[in-house]
Amino acid sequence: MTLPPAQQFTGNGPLLEDMSRPSPDGAGGGGLGAGKVGGGKHGGSGGTAAAAVAGVAVGVSTVAGSAVPSPAVSLSIGLPGQSPELTALFECPVCFDYVLPPILQCQAGHLVCNLCRQKLSCCPTCRGPLTPSIRNLAMEKVASTLPFPCKYSSAGCGLSLHHTEKPDHEEVCEFRPYTCPCPGATCKWHGSLEAVMPHLMHAHKSITTLQGEDIVFLATDINLPGAVDWVMMQSCFSHHFMLVLEKQEKYEGHQQFFAVVLLIGTRKQAENFAYRLELNGNRRRLTWEATPRSIHDGVAAAIMNSDCLVFDTSIAHLFADNGNLGINVTISMC
Repeated sequence: MTLPPAQQFTGNGPLLEDMSRPSPDGAGGGGLGAGKVGGGKHGGSGGTAAAAVAGVAVGVSTVAGSAVPSPAVSLSIGLPGQSPELTALFECPVCFDYVLPPILQCQAGHLVCNLCRQKLSCCPTCRGPLTPSIRNLAMEKVASTLPFPCKYSSAGCGLSLHHTEKPDHEEVCEFRPYTCPCPGATCKWHGSLEAVMPHLMHAHKSITTLQGEDIVFLATDINLPGAVDWVMMQSCFSHHFMLVLEKQEKYEGHQQFFAVVLLIGTRKQAENFAYRLELNGNRRRLTWEATPRSIHDGVAAAIMNSDCLVFDTSIAHLFADNGNLGINVTISMC
């Protein structure tokens, strides 16, 4: 069989002026939000506060260098219309995703994806042994000639990609299911974007939502020991934003605060907005401006890359009032 050649498939940092976790809902410590009215403390803001606690084989395979014949399947791959039939040959019988290189088979020639293979003690098709590992080079060559649909095609993604590009795309695919955006790993919920807000209102009722593009997020008891999260929601411009303040030790022995705004929406939608976080007090001001992250990216990625407002406990105390820290939050459209 002659195979055609492989196809190519294709915030700015904080400005400091005049300067000489845990909760059952994933929203640890206390959080208070105040609609911005003006004239009060916390950066010249006041208002009323609300609590916010916040498998088939083809050709020849190899076993440790020796040739092992595999069951042959007659393939004619010159016609584009036959791609669905060809890609179906690579379907894993366990997870129904595609078996991609490196492709291993059982002694009878059945395929199973590498992820599922690690969890199995025998072939799911014939119940034969999966060891020794038999690599199917012929099927790997066939795989290199085919575009494979994104694993989220059933959710609406229409892309088909070369197998080397598929994993990276699926990590950032906009059709990938959303996980609960609340900090911490206690909530295992996942679902569609449209179901995120109903989930938050049902499962995390203690998170307060404030209306308006300019509000004050008041984190209470910032001196609580250990890792703590403060969470609240802000609703404006017909969208919902999640405001998160985390206290943790990113580096051992050095506690820091990380504040970030996430859009309950896609990455593309997030590009239409900008946010500003501002600490005010004692003739000092600390500001951070950036594009909000989509909840697809999550808080952890922002903290890891320091793509958020970052300050240590000593700076927090410069702006705190009786252990409470007010952060002015402004959302704007680009």
